[in-house]
Amino acid sequence: MRILISIVILFFLAYADNNITNKDLNSSININEIKDIDSKLKELNKELNSNIWIIKYSNYKTYQKLNKELQSIEKKIKLSKRYRRYRRYRKNLENLIEQKKILKGQLSLLKDFKESPFDELLQPQQIPNPPSVKNPIAIVTAFSYIKNITSKKKYYKNMLNDMKDVLELLKNKKELLSKKYEILKSKELKKELKELNSMIEDFKIAIQTGEKTIEVYNKRVDEAVFKVTKDIKAQTQKAITVSGIIFFLFIISFLLKLATRKYIKDSERFYMANKAINLTFATIVILILLFSYIENISYIVTILGFASAGIAIAMKDMFMSILGWMVIVFGGSIHVGDRIKVKKNGLVYVGDVVDISLLRMTIFEDVTLTSYKENIRSGRVIFVPNNYIFTDLIANYTHSGLKTVWDGIYINITYDSNYKKAARIAKEIARKYSKGYTDIARKQLNKLRSSYHLKNTNVEPRVFAFTEDYGIRVTVWYMTNSYATLTLRSTISTEILDAYLKEDDIKLAYPTQTISLTKNQNPIINS
Repeated sequence: MRILISIVILFFLAYADNNITNKDLNSSININEIKDIDSKLKELNKELNSNIWIIKYSNYKTYQKLNKELQSIEKKIKLSKRYRRYRRYRKNLENLIEQKKILKGQLSLLKDFKESPFDELLQPQQIPNPPSVKNPIAIVTAFSYIKNITSKKKYYKNMLNDMKDVLELLKNKKELLSKKYEILKSKELKKELKELNSMIEDFKIAIQTGEKTIEVYNKRVDEAVFKVTKDIKAQTQKAITVSGIIFFLFIISFLLKLATRKYIKDSERFYMANKAINLTFATIVILILLFSYIENISYIVTILGFASAGIAIAMKDMFMSILGWMVIVFGGSIHVGDRIKVKKNGLVYVGDVVDISLLRMTIFEDVTLTSYKENIRSGRVIFVPNNYIFTDLIANYTHSGLKTVWDGIYINITYDSNYKKAARIAKEIARKYSKGYTDIARKQLNKLRSSYHLKNTNVEPRVFAFTEDYGIRVTVWYMTNSYATLTLRSTISTEILDAYLKEDDIKLAYPTQTISLTKNQNPIINS
């Protein structure tokens, strides 16, 4: 019996020892597992706490919680004010008001998180209306529009993917917390799991709704992009066509300029022809662009029709200048390089035409006889409106290729001088120095016979003698260069003067007085 009791005792002790060992082993295993779970949770929390979605969601929940507390406190304040006659309620009212101030301050700090953090994804921005692509410049705006809405599309897609990544992290965290809760059965873990499940559900609903919303948004974006791309393609084809036409016109104008350079040898005429080609080319190009890119041309024409009367009155001089330009260019009365004289309000200007624009002629004033006798200055740039050709005198010294003009010099000699000899000397000197210009003038005038009815083309020097108050005036006329009249005038004048001074029977006349004195009579003065 004792032996049996001893065996039972030994068996019990062995079993108890084994049970204690297994319990210690299980306890050791649980501690290691919890440590491993905590380590993983720490890494997960570190990643989650730095995620913008978790931060927004946490702040949103905090705002909602504080807002509920504020509403609860406001109800308590209302109740305390009703029973403020009791000391306990009065004291409590002060604490509640202080708590309300604190909560309002906290809510003001979190006011940006008042709305749900998922609103941006669930309610995307409205797609702007596609731009109207009516001209090549609008293509740039259209491409910018496409870039903008496609970037938004990519933005919302990335946002949705980020939320899905966050949801996976939350699920991993839930799995770890569930394992930890199975081991510890802690109330705190149960509460944390409950909050985590709520967060996971919120993210799931947001992702599901967001996927449908983004799908609809993407379809709208694709539709807008297709429409704008279609307009861009149409405008690009139109721009290529218009550019091709303009390039073709440019080639034609270039060929016309080459032909003009080849067949028009006169530089002034070439300049005007070249300018006319440029103006015609520019006008055609402007008309092509207007008819290509302005939708309602008839509307513009109607407006211009009603406004034309007022515009014609207000811009009368401008229209007259344009009309004058047409007369000048197509009539051929004045060309660039011509020497002209313009008279306006008693003032006379002589110079060379350096440019003829749509509204005015530009003249560079030269040193001429007019400068010497009237202006006493020269070298100015004179702008003459083209409409002057209808209202004022414009004399052309070099019309139709003429390079010469008549110039005259007169010298007074006394009544007792040999005026026939004086006239002969003046004519010989004039013939000698103007011979070259006389031959040029003869050829030029013969050419003009085909265009004008010329009766007298005699270009030889001419001499006239006239009686004047102080003597006989010998006048000599000769052909000279239109651009250098003063030079030849000075040469001929000095040569005639020197020749007269050498002759004894030719005396220069100037205003004189003769006084005759007789005895016992008053002086007789003859002027």
